[in-house]
Amino acid sequence: MISIVIPVLNEAEGIQDQLSYLLTAGAPQNIAEVIIVDGGSTDATIEIVSNVMEKKSIPFPFHLLTSEKGRAKQMNVGSKQATGTILYFLHADSYPPMNFDTFIMEQVAQGNRAGCFQLKFDSNHWWLRLAGWLTRFRWRACRGGDQSQYITKELFEEIGGFDERYTIYEDNILINELYRRKEFVVIRNELTTSCRLYRKKGIWRLQYHFWAIYVKKFFGADADELYRYYKKNIAS
Repeated sequence: MISIVIPVLNEAEGIQDQLSYLLTAGAPQNIAEVIIVDGGSTDATIEIVSNVMEKKSIPFPFHLLTSEKGRAKQMNVGSKQATGTILYFLHADSYPPMNFDTFIMEQVAQGNRAGCFQLKFDSNHWWLRLAGWLTRFRWRACRGGDQSQYITKELFEEIGGFDERYTIYEDNILINELYRRKEFVVIRNELTTSCRLYRKKGIWRLQYHFWAIYVKKFFGADADELYRYYKKNIAS
């Protein structure tokens, strides 16, 4: 069964829509639980999640956990509480395809222990459409956490989980290790993710900074240097 792990921080605007979607997107017999891990939200995120959990009609368990801020830490906390044999890490603004659980389980049954979905942004901008289209290929440069990440719990624990030194780029560190082990597939069904940060920062400006972070890591930048760059140019 699949344990869905969602790290959140001030996601009141959209978390209810995502959780409502998940209630119908997967089959109850395939999903062990949905684990929401809050990193210190100061908005209504926790209240909204709690209200969803109180509904008697939910087809599978929901759990709300708290953690230190940082997606790597939050996702590791969630994975430790997971009871499923497959972990599925999902960003709070991403919507997997209908029947995502079946697609994931089919890949695991074929011996593919880790992978992601093809990406589609909720935008018609030509660059974001192209960027999403390119994710159908297995090229390492086309990977990112927005595509979500499934991985068997056994393999995740073998790797040691997410590297908590990384406040950003943690998804890519895990993906790099999976590529090194030749343990990665791209499922050719589309996950839709929000381009809200592109709208806020500007498409070309944000894309430049994402590329800069990728290049900095390629040339040996450590976790602190990447975070300083992110904090100065993206988070500010």
